[in-house]
Amino acid sequence: MLDQNMKAQLGQYLQNLRQPIELVATLGDDAKSTQTRELLEEIAALHDLVTARFDGTEGRVPSFLIRRADNHDSAVRFAGLPMGHEFTSLVLALLWAGGHPPKVDADLVEQVRSLEGSFDFEMFFSLTCHNCPDVVQALTLMALENPNVTATLIEGGTFKDEVEERDILAVPATFLNGEVFYNGKMELAEILSKVDSGADAKAAAKLSAKDPFEVLIVGGGPAGAAAAVYTARKGFRTGIAAERFGGQLMDTLGIENLPGTTYTEGPKLTDNLRAQVGEYDINVMDLANATALRPAAEKGGMHELELSNGAVLKGRALILATGARWRNLGVPGEAEYRNKGVAYCPHCDGPLFKGKRIAVIGGGNSGVEAAIDLANIVGHVTLIEFDTKLRADEVLQKKLRSMDNVEIIVNGQTTEITGDGSRVNGLVLKDRESGEERTIELEGVFVQIGLVPNTEWLRDTGIELSKYGEIVVDEHGATNLPGIYAAGDATVIKDKQIVVAMGTGATAGLGAFDYLIRNEPVEEIAQAA
Repeated sequence: MLDQNMKAQLGQYLQNLRQPIELVATLGDDAKSTQTRELLEEIAALHDLVTARFDGTEGRVPSFLIRRADNHDSAVRFAGLPMGHEFTSLVLALLWAGGHPPKVDADLVEQVRSLEGSFDFEMFFSLTCHNCPDVVQALTLMALENPNVTATLIEGGTFKDEVEERDILAVPATFLNGEVFYNGKMELAEILSKVDSGADAKAAAKLSAKDPFEVLIVGGGPAGAAAAVYTARKGFRTGIAAERFGGQLMDTLGIENLPGTTYTEGPKLTDNLRAQVGEYDINVMDLANATALRPAAEKGGMHELELSNGAVLKGRALILATGARWRNLGVPGEAEYRNKGVAYCPHCDGPLFKGKRIAVIGGGNSGVEAAIDLANIVGHVTLIEFDTKLRADEVLQKKLRSMDNVEIIVNGQTTEITGDGSRVNGLVLKDRESGEERTIELEGVFVQIGLVPNTEWLRDTGIELSKYGEIVVDEHGATNLPGIYAAGDATVIKDKQIVVAMGTGATAGLGAFDYLIRNEPVEEIAQAA
């Protein structure tokens, strides 16, 4: 199962084990069971503290437990093979079960340990889903740290009948005590906020107690991270309040146009940014969803940022880097069938449509790239573009046109997504030239039609927004309000690109620096260490 390089790396990781662990497999006579046995035997051979048994009695075949040898209540279950994007999750499960401490905020770990009640999680993932590992790893940690929590992590490709039975058309898909819990990416703090009734109040009190910042950045994507590095290097006490660090990067796979980097992927680039931010005295606050802004009454005064949990943060200079999100079609059926055939992440959900007919809406780079990727998985792809021609780069168009299971429709308007009440079964398409309508039968619709800035909460703050809701900035990244700057995809910058976002983040950081040195503080503020 593992090549020599992977064995060597895993063997090195397993040197961090501090206590014995057991791998207990439930196997059958199928090929996947044979592969599972081979994998577990290879892992056990790498370290004396790991033993493998094959007398499990779990309901799903193949599956296996990773548990502490001296505490069988501390265990996590994998059904199917956690390879691909989930191999890292497997490695972490082995290390955590073996006593290696997780690199997780100590307060969150303690919150997991103090959970009361009974929590039986089942979570479905695909091997190509880059959003799934965060959920897998969060549930793994919870199951290993609290005997009241069980976690069964299921590779959907191995258990297709169960995926069909539960109408799972998007991953990650998480169930709690047999009921739907959440569809989509979640980090540990998010899960805890849903299952721990006092989590929000605790988090709000902790955040509100923080001293004011000299620079407070809203958003942790490429723009926010770049701005933070620049202001921290100038010696200013800097904080990042982000709903999720990385922003859109976490939903991006192949990145080939970042200067100096031949190829990377969004989650990896996010990890690199987090590591770089961690080199400075920057306070990163995750799950910080901004809902209101009260600008300072005078230059040098404090801006107040209110979060969804009720916390209030203060900063003398503010940098808004809230990014953007996928644009919705806004047609009947889209909301009703979201995660029931309507999807926005081809890498995550594409494998669930293997052999089926799907449509991709959008003829820009994102849409054409999605159609190319999906054409290698699904039975047939219909690409629909509203304009009279595709807008993607010519090299992408050429690749798409070379694929024999793709139909390209231009000048087409999707007017409705239809379904049978439980899942998508087609869409209604209007020819914009003739006005003629027709129905296309299919099982999935992937929407790739651009971005909407995350700025609705700024409408009544006095900050100037464009007619598209983008924050208006000057060449220094400054808004129309003193001490408030903005950067990245939430602004009027023409090109929504990672490298552009980073550049505007640096510009806004330098603009905030200039503002701070030219305006005396109205209130006392803690200085950077």
